[in-house]
Amino acid sequence: MPPVSFLYAVECAQNFEGTNMPLTVATAAQKAHTLSEALPYIQRFFDKTIVIKYGGNAMTDPKLQEGFARDVVLLKLVGMNPVVVHGGGPQINDLLQKVGKKGEFIQGMRVTDEETMDVVEMVLGKVNKDIVNLINRFGGKAVGLTGQDGSFIRAEKMMLESMDEPGKMLDIGLVGDINKIDPSIITFLDSGDFIPVIAPIGVSPEGETLNINADVVAGKLAEVLHAEKLVLLTNTPGVLDKNGKLLTGLTPKQIDDLVTDGTLSGGMLPKIGSALDAARGGVRSVHIIDGRVEHALLLEILTDEGVGTLIKSK
Repeated sequence: MPPVSFLYAVECAQNFEGTNMPLTVATAAQKAHTLSEALPYIQRFFDKTIVIKYGGNAMTDPKLQEGFARDVVLLKLVGMNPVVVHGGGPQINDLLQKVGKKGEFIQGMRVTDEETMDVVEMVLGKVNKDIVNLINRFGGKAVGLTGQDGSFIRAEKMMLESMDEPGKMLDIGLVGDINKIDPSIITFLDSGDFIPVIAPIGVSPEGETLNINADVVAGKLAEVLHAEKLVLLTNTPGVLDKNGKLLTGLTPKQIDDLVTDGTLSGGMLPKIGSALDAARGGVRSVHIIDGRVEHALLLEILTDEGVGTLIKSK
């Protein structure tokens, strides 16, 4: 069972919204311990950038949505610089189904023709606005962006090598591979105490809109911003071995071995790829955590136990 969430302890300690709840000696001690436990982490990560990939159930369950927004606001208020990159896979699939189109994936990447790209842009625009509104509702100053804004995410069309026929390249449509990210707009927003919320859409040199995997955007952005942490929210407890046991404290070499022996595959591949690139690119730690756990973000960053897989840079 995970420890009492830091946010819950803060709310109780402050008698949130004026509710005067009596504390026993035991519960007071537990809450005080949770608050105290967070102090060294707040000190260590003060003024550090934390890139968060927001996805999975945490994006679709109302209670988890609110918890995530509170977590992000709290991290900002204690002096960290959270940057949110969101996906929208379930919502995109739902709308595609409504228009009679089936989503197709190859190696974890969405095949994106022009009609699908229109759906992607529509859905991500709404999701972005919803996240911004929720963070602002809880006292943050969120600003929504896509990679098209100021052309800060430059990309080219991605081709995938077939896993069945090595050397054969697969065309997956309007899917982007990042060439360059200009961090200046993010740095500017951070300096004004804004929280950037980024939809994973890039632009080609010809001005073509390209769909980019959100894990890939988050990983590359963490590298470019020299982030202290990259946190990827998922619908799994983290990286699991073949027996379903949670693995943590992994090195890039150990991750490579898990991919080679087939332990990691499918939709986990883009996450693992971006996690490895970020770890090798200078991000001090990468966390793949279970977004189905309430306040998973705070538990991973501000407590000793954590709720997922830690990938170390070395």
